[in-house]
Amino acid sequence: MATFQSLGISDVIMKALDKMGFEEATPIQEQTIPLGLQGKDVIGQAQTGTGKTAAFGIPMLDKIDPKQRKIQGLIVAPTRELAIQVSEEIHRLGKFKGIRTLPIFGGQPMDRQIRGLKDGPHVVVATPGRLLDHIRRKTIDTRFVHTAVLDEADEMLNMGFIEDIRDILKQIPEERQTLLFSATMPKEIRQIAQTLMRQPEEVKVQAKEMTVENIEQIFIEAHEKQKFDALTNLLDIQTPSLAIIFGRTKKRVDEVTEGLQARGFKAEGIHGDLTQGKRMSVLNQFKNGRVEILVATDVAARGLDISNVTHVYNFDIPQDPESYVHRIGRTGRAGKTGVAVSFITPREMPHLHIIEKVTNSKMNRMQLPSYDEAKRGQQQLAVNKLIRSIEKKGLDDYRETASELLDEYDSVTLVAAALKIMSKSRRQTPVTLSSVQPLSVKRGGGGGKGKGKGNYRGKSSSDKGRNFNRNNSKGRNRKFNNKRGSNNSNSSKS
Repeated sequence: MATFQSLGISDVIMKALDKMGFEEATPIQEQTIPLGLQGKDVIGQAQTGTGKTAAFGIPMLDKIDPKQRKIQGLIVAPTRELAIQVSEEIHRLGKFKGIRTLPIFGGQPMDRQIRGLKDGPHVVVATPGRLLDHIRRKTIDTRFVHTAVLDEADEMLNMGFIEDIRDILKQIPEERQTLLFSATMPKEIRQIAQTLMRQPEEVKVQAKEMTVENIEQIFIEAHEKQKFDALTNLLDIQTPSLAIIFGRTKKRVDEVTEGLQARGFKAEGIHGDLTQGKRMSVLNQFKNGRVEILVATDVAARGLDISNVTHVYNFDIPQDPESYVHRIGRTGRAGKTGVAVSFITPREMPHLHIIEKVTNSKMNRMQLPSYDEAKRGQQQLAVNKLIRSIEKKGLDDYRETASELLDEYDSVTLVAAALKIMSKSRRQTPVTLSSVQPLSVKRGGGGGKGKGKGNYRGKSSSDKGRNFNRNNSKGRNRKFNNKRGSNNSNSSKS
Protein backbone atom coordinates (compact mmCIF):
# COMPACT_ATOMS: atom_id res chain seq x y z
CA MET A 1 0.00 0.00 0.00
CA ALA A 2 1.09 3.55 -0.74
CA THR A 3 1.57 6.13 1.98
CA PHE A 4 -0.60 9.26 1.91
CA GLN A 5 2.62 11.27 1.67
CA SER A 6 3.34 9.70 -1.72
CA LEU A 7 -0.04 10.67 -3.21
CA GLY A 8 0.69 14.40 -3.55
CA ILE A 9 -1.59 15.53 -0.74
CA SER A 10 -1.14 19.09 0.56
CA ASP A 11 0.69 19.64 3.86
CA VAL A 12 -2.37 21.09 5.63
CA ILE A 13 -4.43 17.95 4.91
CA MET A 14 -1.46 15.70 5.68
CA LYS A 15 -1.37 17.33 9.11
CA ALA A 16 -5.00 16.28 9.65
CA LEU A 17 -4.29 12.73 8.42
CA ASP A 18 -1.35 12.46 10.82
CA LYS A 19 -3.53 13.61 13.70
CA MET A 20 -6.16 11.04 12.71
CA GLY A 21 -3.47 8.33 12.74
CA PHE A 22 -3.70 7.54 9.01
CA GLU A 23 -0.46 6.54 7.30
CA GLU A 24 -1.14 3.99 4.56
CA ALA A 25 -3.83 4.54 1.96
CA THR A 26 -6.43 1.85 1.30
CA PRO A 27 -6.74 0.53 -2.30
CA ILE A 28 -9.68 2.84 -3.12
CA GLN A 29 -7.79 5.84 -1.69
CA GLU A 30 -4.54 4.96 -3.47
CA GLN A 31 -6.33 4.80 -6.85
CA THR A 32 -8.88 7.61 -6.42
CA ILE A 33 -6.97 10.43 -4.71
CA PRO A 34 -4.38 11.04 -7.52
CA LEU A 35 -7.19 11.09 -10.13
CA GLY A 36 -9.26 13.39 -7.95
CA LEU A 37 -6.34 15.77 -7.41
CA GLN A 38 -5.96 15.97 -11.22
CA GLY A 39 -9.58 17.16 -11.41
CA LYS A 40 -10.86 14.06 -13.20
CA ASP A 41 -14.34 12.62 -12.76
CA VAL A 42 -14.21 9.24 -11.03
CA ILE A 43 -16.53 6.25 -10.75
CA GLY A 44 -15.50 4.23 -7.71
CA GLN A 45 -16.93 0.78 -7.07
CA ALA A 46 -16.41 0.12 -3.39
CA GLN A 47 -18.35 -0.56 -0.22
CA THR A 48 -18.42 1.12 3.17
CA GLY A 49 -15.36 0.35 5.25
CA THR A 50 -12.90 0.71 2.35
CA GLY A 51 -12.05 4.36 3.10
CA LYS A 52 -14.27 6.05 0.52
CA THR A 53 -14.78 9.26 2.50
CA ALA A 54 -11.10 10.17 2.49
CA ALA A 55 -10.87 9.01 -1.15
CA PHE A 56 -13.33 11.66 -2.31
CA GLY A 57 -12.90 14.09 0.59
CA ILE A 58 -9.19 14.79 0.17
CA PRO A 59 -9.37 15.94 -3.50
CA MET A 60 -12.46 18.02 -2.69
CA LEU A 61 -10.83 19.74 0.30
CA ASP A 62 -7.65 20.36 -1.66
CA LYS A 63 -9.54 22.68 -4.06
CA ILE A 64 -11.61 24.57 -1.48
CA ASP A 65 -10.75 28.20 -0.78
CA PRO A 66 -11.49 28.66 2.95
CA LYS A 67 -11.67 32.45 2.53
CA GLN A 68 -14.64 32.11 0.18
CA ARG A 69 -17.64 31.44 2.42
CA LYS A 70 -19.66 29.70 -0.30
CA ILE A 71 -20.68 26.07 -0.78
CA GLN A 72 -17.85 24.65 -2.88
CA GLY A 73 -18.26 20.93 -2.18
CA LEU A 74 -21.52 18.98 -2.20
CA ILE A 75 -21.83 15.37 -1.02
CA VAL A 76 -25.09 13.46 -1.45
CA ALA A 77 -25.63 10.40 0.79
CA PRO A 78 -28.64 8.06 1.12
CA THR A 79 -29.27 8.22 4.88
CA ARG A 80 -29.04 10.80 7.64
CA GLU A 81 -26.65 8.59 9.63
CA LEU A 82 -24.25 8.38 6.69
CA ALA A 83 -24.59 12.12 6.04
CA ILE A 84 -23.66 12.88 9.65
CA GLN A 85 -20.78 10.43 9.65
CA VAL A 86 -19.35 11.71 6.36
CA SER A 87 -19.72 15.30 7.57
CA GLU A 88 -17.77 14.49 10.74
CA GLU A 89 -14.92 12.89 8.80
CA ILE A 90 -14.75 15.75 6.27
CA HIS A 91 -14.63 18.14 9.21
CA ARG A 92 -11.67 16.24 10.71
CA LEU A 93 -9.86 16.11 7.36
CA GLY A 94 -10.35 19.85 6.75
CA LYS A 95 -9.76 20.96 10.33
CA PHE A 96 -6.39 22.64 9.81
CA LYS A 97 -7.51 24.27 6.57
CA GLY A 98 -10.45 25.91 8.34
CA ILE A 99 -13.13 24.10 6.33
CA ARG A 100 -16.68 24.45 7.63
CA THR A 101 -18.95 21.45 7.02
CA LEU A 102 -22.73 21.18 7.45
CA PRO A 103 -24.89 18.02 7.34
CA ILE A 104 -28.42 18.50 5.94
CA PHE A 105 -31.10 15.81 6.28
CA GLY A 106 -34.81 15.23 6.77
CA GLY A 107 -36.31 15.17 10.25
CA GLN A 108 -34.33 18.23 11.35
CA PRO A 109 -36.05 21.64 11.59
CA MET A 110 -35.74 23.53 8.31
CA ASP A 111 -35.20 26.90 10.02
CA ARG A 112 -32.20 25.52 11.92
CA GLN A 113 -30.69 24.27 8.68
CA ILE A 114 -31.31 27.62 6.97
CA ARG A 115 -29.47 29.39 9.81
CA GLY A 116 -26.58 26.96 9.40
CA LEU A 117 -26.48 27.60 5.64
CA LYS A 118 -26.42 31.38 6.17
CA ASP A 119 -23.31 30.85 8.32
CA GLY A 120 -21.35 30.04 5.16
CA PRO A 121 -20.29 26.35 5.11
CA HIS A 122 -17.74 25.29 2.50
CA VAL A 123 -19.06 21.70 2.27
CA VAL A 124 -22.64 20.46 2.57
CA VAL A 125 -23.35 16.76 3.09
CA ALA A 126 -27.01 16.07 2.42
CA THR A 127 -29.67 13.46 1.82
CA PRO A 128 -31.35 13.84 -1.60
CA GLY A 129 -34.89 14.87 -0.63
CA ARG A 130 -33.94 17.58 1.84
CA LEU A 131 -31.21 18.87 -0.49
CA LEU A 132 -33.73 19.31 -3.31
CA ASP A 133 -36.10 21.09 -0.93
CA HIS A 134 -33.36 23.62 -0.14
CA ILE A 135 -32.40 24.04 -3.80
CA ARG A 136 -36.04 24.72 -4.73
CA ARG A 137 -36.38 27.19 -1.85
CA LYS A 138 -33.13 28.82 -3.00
CA THR A 139 -31.72 28.41 0.52
CA ILE A 140 -28.79 26.45 -0.95
CA ASP A 141 -26.73 28.20 -3.60
CA THR A 142 -25.01 25.69 -5.88
CA ARG A 143 -23.38 28.25 -8.23
CA PHE A 144 -19.94 27.92 -6.60
CA VAL A 145 -19.89 24.10 -6.28
CA HIS A 146 -16.78 22.73 -8.01
CA THR A 147 -16.93 19.17 -6.61
CA ALA A 148 -20.00 16.94 -6.34
CA VAL A 149 -19.96 13.50 -4.74
CA LEU A 150 -22.61 10.79 -4.93
CA ASP A 151 -21.93 8.34 -2.09
CA GLU A 152 -23.56 4.89 -2.17
CA ALA A 153 -25.39 5.67 -5.40
CA ASP A 154 -26.92 2.19 -5.65
CA GLU A 155 -28.59 2.64 -2.27
CA MET A 156 -30.09 5.93 -3.44
CA LEU A 157 -31.36 4.07 -6.50
CA ASN A 158 -32.86 1.34 -4.30
CA MET A 159 -34.61 3.96 -2.19
CA GLY A 160 -36.26 5.70 -5.15
CA PHE A 161 -33.99 8.76 -5.31
CA ILE A 162 -32.72 8.32 -8.87
CA GLU A 163 -34.75 11.20 -10.35
CA ASP A 164 -33.77 13.43 -7.43
CA ILE A 165 -30.09 12.70 -8.13
CA ARG A 166 -30.50 13.71 -11.78
CA ASP A 167 -32.31 16.90 -10.76
CA ILE A 168 -29.61 17.77 -8.22
CA LEU A 169 -26.73 17.29 -10.68
CA LYS A 170 -28.51 19.47 -13.24
CA GLN A 171 -28.53 22.30 -10.69
CA ILE A 172 -24.73 22.22 -10.26
CA PRO A 173 -22.36 23.97 -12.71
CA GLU A 174 -21.47 21.73 -15.66
CA GLU A 175 -17.75 22.37 -15.27
CA ARG A 176 -17.81 20.67 -11.87
CA GLN A 177 -15.83 17.57 -10.93
CA THR A 178 -18.10 14.60 -10.14
CA LEU A 179 -17.11 11.61 -8.02
CA LEU A 180 -19.58 8.71 -7.88
CA PHE A 181 -19.24 5.78 -5.50
CA SER A 182 -21.38 2.66 -5.51
CA ALA A 183 -21.07 -0.92 -4.27
CA THR A 184 -22.75 -2.21 -7.43
CA MET A 185 -23.23 -0.70 -10.89
CA PRO A 186 -26.79 -1.22 -12.18
CA LYS A 187 -27.64 0.30 -15.56
CA GLU A 188 -29.37 3.36 -14.03
CA ILE A 189 -26.15 4.31 -12.25
CA ARG A 190 -24.16 3.71 -15.45
CA GLN A 191 -26.58 5.99 -17.27
CA ILE A 192 -25.93 8.82 -14.80
CA ALA A 193 -22.20 8.32 -15.31
CA GLN A 194 -22.59 8.48 -19.09
CA THR A 195 -24.92 11.50 -19.24
CA LEU A 196 -23.93 13.66 -16.26
CA MET A 197 -20.19 13.00 -15.87
CA ARG A 198 -17.22 13.98 -18.06
CA GLN A 199 -15.15 11.04 -19.30
CA PRO A 200 -14.99 9.43 -15.85
CA GLU A 201 -12.10 7.23 -14.82
CA GLU A 202 -13.16 3.93 -13.23
CA VAL A 203 -11.72 2.62 -9.99
CA LYS A 204 -12.87 -0.76 -8.74
CA VAL A 205 -12.11 -2.41 -5.43
CA GLN A 206 -12.97 -6.08 -5.74
CA ALA A 207 -14.77 -7.76 -2.85
CA LYS A 208 -11.66 -9.86 -2.28
CA GLU A 209 -9.76 -6.66 -1.44
CA MET A 210 -12.20 -6.04 1.39
CA THR A 211 -10.49 -8.83 3.20
CA VAL A 212 -12.19 -10.96 5.79
CA GLU A 213 -8.89 -12.52 6.75
CA ASN A 214 -9.11 -11.21 10.32
CA ILE A 215 -12.66 -12.44 10.80
CA GLU A 216 -13.49 -15.88 12.13
CA GLN A 217 -16.64 -16.95 10.27
CA ILE A 218 -19.01 -19.37 12.00
CA PHE A 219 -22.49 -20.68 11.26
CA ILE A 220 -25.00 -22.38 13.52
CA GLU A 221 -27.73 -24.48 11.95
CA ALA A 222 -30.91 -23.88 13.92
CA HIS A 223 -34.65 -23.99 13.36
CA GLU A 224 -36.42 -20.65 13.53
CA LYS A 225 -37.78 -21.34 17.04
CA GLN A 226 -34.31 -22.24 18.34
CA LYS A 227 -32.48 -19.14 17.14
CA PHE A 228 -33.18 -16.70 19.97
CA ASP A 229 -32.17 -19.05 22.79
CA ALA A 230 -29.10 -20.01 20.78
CA LEU A 231 -28.23 -16.33 20.37
CA THR A 232 -28.51 -15.45 24.06
CA ASN A 233 -26.55 -18.55 25.09
CA LEU A 234 -23.82 -17.66 22.60
CA LEU A 235 -23.66 -14.06 23.83
CA ASP A 236 -23.03 -15.37 27.35
CA ILE A 237 -20.35 -17.77 26.09
CA GLN A 238 -18.52 -15.31 23.84
CA THR A 239 -19.13 -12.19 26.01
CA PRO A 240 -18.53 -9.66 23.20
CA SER A 241 -17.36 -6.16 24.14
CA LEU A 242 -19.38 -4.56 21.34
CA ALA A 243 -21.64 -6.57 19.03
CA ILE A 244 -23.98 -5.84 16.12
CA ILE A 245 -26.90 -8.19 15.47
CA PHE A 246 -28.58 -7.99 12.05
CA GLY A 247 -32.28 -8.70 11.58
CA ARG A 248 -34.19 -8.80 8.32
CA THR A 249 -37.10 -6.50 9.17
CA LYS A 250 -37.93 -3.59 11.44
CA LYS A 251 -40.33 -5.77 13.41
CA ARG A 252 -37.63 -8.39 13.79
CA VAL A 253 -35.21 -5.80 15.18
CA ASP A 254 -37.79 -4.59 17.70
CA GLU A 255 -38.62 -8.11 18.90
CA VAL A 256 -34.99 -9.26 19.19
CA THR A 257 -34.07 -6.06 21.05
CA GLU A 258 -36.98 -6.42 23.51
CA GLY A 259 -36.12 -10.09 24.04
CA LEU A 260 -32.47 -9.32 24.79
CA GLN A 261 -33.46 -6.57 27.23
CA ALA A 262 -35.89 -8.94 28.94
CA ARG A 263 -32.98 -11.32 29.54
CA GLY A 264 -30.76 -8.62 31.00
CA PHE A 265 -28.57 -7.65 28.04
CA LYS A 266 -27.62 -4.02 27.39
CA ALA A 267 -29.15 -3.92 23.91
CA GLU A 268 -30.78 -1.26 21.73
CA GLY A 269 -32.14 -1.39 18.19
CA ILE A 270 -32.09 1.00 15.23
CA HIS A 271 -34.27 1.14 12.14
CA GLY A 272 -36.02 3.72 10.00
CA ASP A 273 -39.10 4.13 12.19
CA LEU A 274 -37.17 5.64 15.10
CA THR A 275 -37.06 9.38 15.59
CA GLN A 276 -33.80 11.07 14.74
CA GLY A 277 -33.18 11.89 18.40
CA LYS A 278 -33.64 8.27 19.45
CA ARG A 279 -31.40 6.96 16.67
CA MET A 280 -28.57 9.32 17.53
CA SER A 281 -28.94 8.58 21.24
CA VAL A 282 -28.68 4.82 20.61
CA LEU A 283 -25.63 5.20 18.35
CA ASN A 284 -23.84 7.45 20.83
CA GLN A 285 -24.51 4.99 23.67
CA PHE A 286 -23.15 2.17 21.51
CA LYS A 287 -20.04 4.10 20.49
CA ASN A 288 -19.40 4.98 24.14
CA GLY A 289 -19.91 1.40 25.35
CA ARG A 290 -23.00 2.10 27.46
CA VAL A 291 -24.91 -0.19 25.11
CA GLU A 292 -23.04 -3.42 24.35
CA ILE A 293 -25.32 -4.81 21.64
CA LEU A 294 -26.76 -2.96 18.66
CA VAL A 295 -29.60 -4.68 16.79
CA ALA A 296 -30.10 -3.24 13.29
CA THR A 297 -31.53 -3.66 9.83
CA ASP A 298 -29.13 -3.50 6.87
CA VAL A 299 -30.15 -0.04 5.75
CA ALA A 300 -30.27 1.49 9.23
CA ALA A 301 -26.72 0.26 9.88
CA ARG A 302 -25.39 1.20 6.47
CA GLY A 303 -22.57 3.69 6.60
CA LEU A 304 -21.97 3.35 10.33
CA ASP A 305 -18.26 3.21 11.00
CA ILE A 306 -17.96 2.17 14.64
CA SER A 307 -14.57 0.88 15.70
CA ASN A 308 -13.94 -1.87 18.24
CA VAL A 309 -16.90 -4.05 17.22
CA THR A 310 -15.72 -7.52 18.25
CA HIS A 311 -18.65 -9.66 17.05
CA VAL A 312 -21.26 -9.55 14.29
CA TYR A 313 -24.29 -11.85 14.48
CA ASN A 314 -26.46 -12.53 11.42
CA PHE A 315 -29.65 -13.46 13.26
CA ASP A 316 -31.21 -13.56 9.80
CA ILE A 317 -28.91 -14.37 6.90
CA PRO A 318 -28.82 -11.56 4.29
CA GLN A 319 -30.29 -12.07 0.85
CA ASP A 320 -27.10 -11.64 -1.17
CA PRO A 321 -23.41 -12.41 -0.65
CA GLU A 322 -22.42 -8.76 -1.07
CA SER A 323 -24.55 -7.78 1.91
CA TYR A 324 -22.95 -10.59 3.91
CA VAL A 325 -19.46 -9.21 3.21
CA HIS A 326 -20.70 -5.73 4.05
CA ARG A 327 -22.18 -6.87 7.37
CA ILE A 328 -19.28 -8.91 8.68
CA GLY A 329 -16.80 -6.23 7.57
CA ARG A 330 -17.95 -4.15 10.55
CA THR A 331 -15.67 -6.25 12.73
CA GLY A 332 -12.03 -7.21 12.25
CA ARG A 333 -11.06 -3.67 11.25
CA ALA A 334 -7.72 -1.89 11.49
CA GLY A 335 -5.80 -5.13 11.86
CA LYS A 336 -7.89 -6.38 14.77
CA THR A 337 -9.54 -9.79 14.84
CA GLY A 338 -13.30 -10.25 14.79
CA VAL A 339 -15.96 -12.96 14.91
CA ALA A 340 -18.97 -13.29 12.63
CA VAL A 341 -21.72 -15.80 13.47
CA SER A 342 -24.64 -16.60 11.15
CA PHE A 343 -27.78 -18.47 12.21
CA ILE A 344 -28.93 -20.66 9.33
CA THR A 345 -32.18 -22.63 9.17
CA PRO A 346 -32.00 -26.04 7.46
CA ARG A 347 -33.80 -24.67 4.39
CA GLU A 348 -31.21 -21.89 4.11
CA MET A 349 -28.19 -24.19 3.85
CA PRO A 350 -28.05 -23.89 0.01
CA HIS A 351 -27.99 -20.12 0.48
CA LEU A 352 -25.03 -20.46 2.84
CA HIS A 353 -23.14 -22.46 0.21
CA ILE A 354 -23.75 -19.71 -2.38
CA ILE A 355 -22.34 -17.09 0.01
CA GLU A 356 -19.28 -19.28 0.65
CA LYS A 357 -18.72 -19.73 -3.08
CA VAL A 358 -19.14 -16.07 -4.04
CA THR A 359 -17.04 -14.77 -1.13
CA ASN A 360 -14.47 -17.54 -1.56
CA SER A 361 -14.50 -18.18 2.16
CA LYS A 362 -15.49 -21.07 4.38
CA MET A 363 -17.66 -20.84 7.47
CA ASN A 364 -16.99 -23.19 10.35
CA ARG A 365 -19.94 -25.06 11.83
CA MET A 366 -20.73 -24.61 15.52
CA GLN A 367 -23.14 -26.79 17.46
CA LEU A 368 -26.15 -25.21 19.11
CA PRO A 369 -24.85 -23.63 22.34
CA SER A 370 -26.64 -24.86 25.47
CA TYR A 371 -27.76 -23.00 28.59
CA ASP A 372 -25.24 -24.98 30.65
CA GLU A 373 -22.44 -23.80 28.35
CA ALA A 374 -23.73 -20.24 28.74
CA LYS A 375 -23.57 -20.54 32.54
CA ARG A 376 -20.02 -21.86 32.31
CA GLY A 377 -19.15 -18.96 30.03
CA GLN A 378 -20.39 -16.46 32.60
CA GLN A 379 -18.51 -18.28 35.37
CA GLN A 380 -15.31 -18.20 33.31
CA LEU A 381 -15.76 -14.45 32.91
CA ALA A 382 -15.96 -14.15 36.71
CA VAL A 383 -12.87 -16.35 37.10
CA ASN A 384 -10.96 -14.07 34.72
CA LYS A 385 -11.98 -11.03 36.78
CA LEU A 386 -10.77 -12.73 39.97
CA ILE A 387 -7.45 -13.65 38.41
CA ARG A 388 -6.91 -10.11 37.08
CA SER A 389 -7.66 -8.74 40.54
CA ILE A 390 -5.09 -11.10 42.08
CA GLU A 391 -2.48 -10.11 39.48
CA LYS A 392 -3.05 -6.41 40.16
CA LYS A 393 -2.39 -7.07 43.85
CA GLY A 394 -3.41 -4.37 46.33
CA LEU A 395 -5.45 -6.87 48.35
CA ASP A 396 -3.87 -6.24 51.78
CA ASP A 397 -6.90 -4.33 53.08
CA TYR A 398 -9.07 -7.41 52.51
CA ARG A 399 -6.82 -10.14 53.95
CA GLU A 400 -7.97 -9.85 57.56
CA THR A 401 -11.64 -10.22 56.59
CA ALA A 402 -10.73 -13.08 54.26
CA SER A 403 -8.93 -14.90 57.11
CA GLU A 404 -11.97 -14.49 59.37
CA LEU A 405 -14.21 -15.98 56.69
CA LEU A 406 -11.82 -18.92 56.21
CA ASP A 407 -12.08 -19.66 59.93
CA GLU A 408 -15.82 -20.17 59.43
CA TYR A 409 -16.12 -21.54 55.87
CA ASP A 410 -13.95 -23.72 53.66
CA SER A 411 -12.08 -22.10 50.76
CA VAL A 412 -14.05 -23.85 47.98
CA THR A 413 -17.37 -22.58 49.38
CA LEU A 414 -15.99 -19.03 49.62
CA VAL A 415 -14.66 -19.02 46.04
CA ALA A 416 -17.93 -20.53 44.78
CA ALA A 417 -19.89 -17.76 46.54
CA ALA A 418 -17.60 -15.11 45.02
CA LEU A 419 -18.11 -16.57 41.53
CA LYS A 420 -21.88 -16.66 42.05
CA ILE A 421 -21.93 -12.99 43.02
CA MET A 422 -19.72 -12.00 40.09
CA SER A 423 -21.53 -14.11 37.47
CA LYS A 424 -24.55 -12.66 35.74
CA SER A 425 -27.57 -14.71 36.66
CA ARG A 426 -29.32 -14.56 33.30
CA ARG A 427 -33.08 -14.37 33.47
CA GLN A 428 -34.60 -17.15 31.41
CA THR A 429 -37.58 -14.99 30.47
CA PRO A 430 -39.62 -16.75 27.77
CA VAL A 431 -39.25 -14.91 24.45
CA THR A 432 -41.36 -15.63 21.37
CA LEU A 433 -40.59 -13.97 18.05
CA SER A 434 -42.95 -13.58 15.12
CA SER A 435 -42.38 -16.25 12.51
CA VAL A 436 -40.16 -15.30 9.58
CA GLN A 437 -39.96 -17.51 6.51
CA PRO A 438 -36.43 -18.63 5.68
CA LEU A 439 -34.77 -17.50 2.48
CA SER A 440 -35.08 -19.91 -0.40
CA VAL A 441 -32.75 -20.35 -3.35
CA LYS A 442 -34.58 -20.68 -6.63
CA ARG A 443 -32.50 -22.44 -9.22
CA GLY A 444 -32.37 -20.93 -12.67
CA GLY A 445 -34.35 -22.78 -15.30
CA GLY A 446 -34.28 -23.05 -19.08
CA GLY A 447 -34.76 -19.38 -20.30
CA GLY A 448 -34.64 -17.77 -16.88
CA LYS A 449 -32.32 -15.19 -15.50
CA GLY A 450 -30.90 -17.50 -12.89
CA LYS A 451 -28.56 -19.42 -15.24
CA GLY A 452 -28.04 -21.97 -12.53
CA LYS A 453 -26.45 -19.51 -10.12
CA GLY A 454 -29.45 -19.15 -7.90
CA ASN A 455 -31.94 -16.36 -7.55
CA TYR A 456 -32.14 -14.76 -4.11
CA ARG A 457 -35.78 -14.70 -3.16
CA GLY A 458 -36.56 -13.57 0.32
CA LYS A 459 -39.85 -14.99 1.52
CA SER A 460 -39.49 -13.05 4.72
CA SER A 461 -42.29 -10.90 6.07
CA SER A 462 -41.07 -7.73 4.44
CA ASP A 463 -42.23 -4.35 5.65
CA LYS A 464 -45.55 -3.45 4.12
CA GLY A 465 -46.42 -0.05 2.77
CA ARG A 466 -42.86 0.57 1.64
CA ASN A 467 -42.18 4.28 1.36
CA PHE A 468 -40.10 5.37 -1.62
CA ASN A 469 -39.50 8.75 -0.03
CA ARG A 470 -40.30 10.85 -3.08
CA ASN A 471 -43.75 10.89 -4.69
CA ASN A 472 -42.30 11.55 -8.10
CA SER A 473 -40.73 8.06 -8.18
CA LYS A 474 -44.10 6.50 -9.08
CA GLY A 475 -42.75 3.05 -8.47
CA ARG A 476 -40.10 3.30 -11.19
CA ASN A 477 -37.55 1.57 -9.00
CA ARG A 478 -39.69 -1.09 -7.36
CA LYS A 479 -37.80 -3.88 -9.06
CA PHE A 480 -34.66 -2.92 -7.15
CA ASN A 481 -36.16 -2.94 -3.68
CA ASN A 482 -35.50 -6.58 -2.94
CA LYS A 483 -31.92 -6.47 -4.07
CA ARG A 484 -30.42 -6.07 -0.62
CA GLY A 485 -33.23 -7.36 1.51
CA SER A 486 -36.65 -6.18 2.51
CA ASN A 487 -35.62 -3.20 4.57
CA ASN A 488 -34.67 -0.54 2.08
CA SER A 489 -37.51 1.56 3.43
CA ASN A 490 -35.86 1.59 6.83
CA SER A 491 -33.71 4.47 5.85
CA SER A 492 -34.95 7.81 7.02
CA LYS A 493 -37.19 10.05 5.01
CA SER A 494 -34.87 12.62 3.62
